[in-house]
Amino acid sequence: MPGTRPLTHPDPARPGVGAPFFSFWDVGTPERQRAAVAAIEAVWTGRPWPLPGLLSYSVYAGTDGRTLLHYSQWADERAYEDFVRDRRAHRNDEIDRAVPGIERLDLVRTRYYRGFGTAGDADGSGHGHGERPEPGCVVIVDVTFDGPDEARQRAWVDAVGEALATDPAPPAGGISGHFHLSTDGTRVVNYAEWVSERAHLDALAAAGEGVGSPTPQWHRVRNFPGLVRSDVRRYRLAFTAERPAGRE
Repeated sequence: MPGTRPLTHPDPARPGVGAPFFSFWDVGTPERQRAAVAAIEAVWTGRPWPLPGLLSYSVYAGTDGRTLLHYSQWADERAYEDFVRDRRAHRNDEIDRAVPGIERLDLVRTRYYRGFGTAGDADGSGHGHGERPEPGCVVIVDVTFDGPDEARQRAWVDAVGEALATDPAPPAGGISGHFHLSTDGTRVVNYAEWVSERAHLDALAAAGEGVGSPTPQWHRVRNFPGLVRSDVRRYRLAFTAERPAGRE
């Protein structure tokens, strides 16, 4: 995987992002995972930036050795639709020639709702008075409800905020959590930044039922009405690209 230069993680709370999207691929093996990242980097560095409406594009390798996460920040959904119509197929075709048989599992269209952090500012974004630490691991917590309800999405995230604020022993190693509401009203995607994969694993082991102390507030989060499941996956940043200056 590309690793000769330091990679800077995108800012999930970046101003101007109207449509953050999450896409998940299964490539099968660690070798194919590395080859897919190399192919993606070759395509994205070998072609002009596709559209001004794409602010950033990042790819993460799953610690399971077989999956990839694509996290893209768009000015709005129309910019993404323009990309799909005119430019996506050529890029994907080139990647598929390098690594045939990629399984594209899911695309989640979201809107950013709010974030919580422990890095010296309210949301962990670095937009307050504290520096935003560079994560060693990104944990995606994908929560699914039994039907569309934007008010319930927001209420669940707010419950997480209350649980974090009242936790007597917050997990060590957590940097921030950035909560995105799926546009279909059925899911919440938490893009959580951690200092390392080990820190997240230790936090899970210490808590017993997931990250967080055994408080009534965390019990409410885990047993929220209509919550169907919560999937957790860990990733490391493998490639990232920003809109070039002058493409605004």
